[in-house]
Amino acid sequence: MSTNDWRLQGQEEILSNKNLTYKKYCKISESNDHEHCAFCWKKFSEYEGDMHYGYTTLDNKYWICENCYNDFCSSFNWQISQK
Repeated sequence: MSTNDWRLQGQEEILSNKNLTYKKYCKISESNDHEHCAFCWKKFSEYEGDMHYGYTTLDNKYWICENCYNDFCSSFNWQISQK
């Protein structure tokens, strides 16, 4: 991983050493129908054309796409939990 990667914008403070789970995105409410990858900003939603599965913190606050997970897993020391 390059420290010059445009996707790195201070996420270390909030996402280092977190437990994540891999799951299908489900909208929270009618007014909150999508989330974005915490790194590349790809969109998660139930709509066609968007991502439907990804990694998320156990509180579902932060979502991470598979590509960013693979790129940053080691450096962020993520662990996968079954939830």
